[in-house]
Amino acid sequence: MALITLRKLLDKAAEGQYGVGGFNVNNMEQIQAIMEAARETSSPVILQASRGARQYANDTFLYHLMLAANELYPELPIVLHQDHGSAEACKSAVDMGYTSVMIDGSLKDDHKTPNSFEDNVRVTKEIVEYAHAKGVSVEAELGVIGGIEDGAGAGDMKSEYLTDPDQAVEFVKETGVDALAVAIGTSHGVYKFSKKPDHSVLVMDRIVEIHKRLPNTHLVMHGSSSVPQELLQEINQYGGAIKPTWGVPVKEIQMGIRHGVRKINVDTDTRLAVTAAIRKFFVEHPEKFDPREYLSEGRTANKKMIAERMKAFGQAGHAEDFK
Repeated sequence: MALITLRKLLDKAAEGQYGVGGFNVNNMEQIQAIMEAARETSSPVILQASRGARQYANDTFLYHLMLAANELYPELPIVLHQDHGSAEACKSAVDMGYTSVMIDGSLKDDHKTPNSFEDNVRVTKEIVEYAHAKGVSVEAELGVIGGIEDGAGAGDMKSEYLTDPDQAVEFVKETGVDALAVAIGTSHGVYKFSKKPDHSVLVMDRIVEIHKRLPNTHLVMHGSSSVPQELLQEINQYGGAIKPTWGVPVKEIQMGIRHGVRKINVDTDTRLAVTAAIRKFFVEHPEKFDPREYLSEGRTANKKMIAERMKAFGQAGHAEDFK
C-alpha cells in the first residue's frame, strides 16, 4: 500500500468514528514496535518525526527507516508526519517526501513563547499553500500546549493558552488546514499533572464546543500520553527516580474521540515503556552488554503498549478501510 496523506487517513477515521495514534519515532526499534503493533491489530499508522528526532537520527537515516517500514508492511496505510515543525522544517519535510506536516505557528521562533493569532495565521497559510501544492496535508495548532518535550511547548500551562472556540472557527476559515491541534490543558513530557486530572485541569468541554462549531474539522490532541503508573513504578523499582506524576486518562481521550478528535499524539508513554523494560533487564542481567538483547526487550514492551493504545483509540481493524 502506498504512503497516504494525513487528510485521507483522518477522513476515513471520521467516517468510522475512531481515533488514530500519532506515535513519535527516533530510531529503528521504535519504528519496528509501532509497525508490529499495527500489523497485530490491523491498524493504520502515523509515524511522527519531531525536529529533535530528525536532528538526533539524521534526516536521511530516519526518513529511510520510515520508508523501510512502508516496504516491509505493504498491507498497512502509513502517514509520514513532521511533528511540531517550524516553517523551515515543514518545507524540508515536504521536499523530502513526508506526506503530512505540522506547522507550529502557536509559538515564536524560540519554540517556547506564544505567538500572536495574526502571526500564527500568516505562517500557517504559507505552509498550507506550500504543502497543498505538492499534495501534502497540514496540521496546525491554535492555543499553546504546555510542558516541554523535544523543544516544543510553552512551559507552565496557563488558562489563556487554551484554544478559543471563536478563534478556532476563524483560524480554520483563514488557513484551510486539514487538522487542528487544540489546547485543552494537556502538556508535553512526563510531568503533566501533579494529581489524577479532572475537569478542573483537563478542559474536555472545550473540545466539545469546538467540534460543535467545526464539525467537519479533524481535531488533534497533543501531549496525550497517559503515563501508566505501573511503568513509573517499574522504572523506580529498578533504579529510576521519576517523581509522582499523572497523564491523560484513556477514557478522557475516548471522550475526545466521540467529539471530533481524530489524531492523538503519544510519545512519553513509548519512552516510559522502553525505559522500564531496559532498566529491568540490566538489574536482572548485570552481566549482559549486547545492545541487541536489551533493545529487543524495550521494543517488545513498546509494541505491547502501542497495541493497547491502538485498540483503545478504535483504530484497530481499520487498516482494511484503505484498500
